[in-house]
Amino acid sequence: MIDIGVTKLAIIGGIALIVIGPEKLPSLAKTIGTLLGRARRYVADVKDEVNRSMELDELKKMKDTVESALRDVDNTIQTSATDFEKSWADATAQASDMPTNDFPPIPPTYRHPNKKWRVKQGATPNWYKARAGIRTRALSGAARVARFRPHKVN
Repeated sequence: MIDIGVTKLAIIGGIALIVIGPEKLPSLAKTIGTLLGRARRYVADVKDEVNRSMELDELKKMKDTVESALRDVDNTIQTSATDFEKSWADATAQASDMPTNDFPPIPPTYRHPNKKWRVKQGATPNWYKARAGIRTRALSGAARVARFRPHKVN
């Protein structure tokens, strides 16, 4: 690169001061600074665009690899599904060929016991709760007030 030190910059500035003049030198320095800023921004924009295009290419490659892996997985699933369907068809064909009155016996079908499975059953029986005076049902607020309100004697 160009090796510019402080002494060389001072010599260049002195020559510019003599050639251009002290009145026009500040405006020229401002214009040169503005142009250098624009050039730097342009170079930075070009670098960003190149980086974006490189990242886009990498993302496209990654997308292609993921799609190919997805296709491979889909193919293996479909082949295993067809193999399973073939084996299932063979097994059901063999089962239909078996006589029904031979071994293995057919288990009985499940019957629901029709219990009140939503009702919570406590460990203490209701007859004991009734004898001991324990509440078996919840009272509403109004019923509780009416129960414990003193009765009027006429």
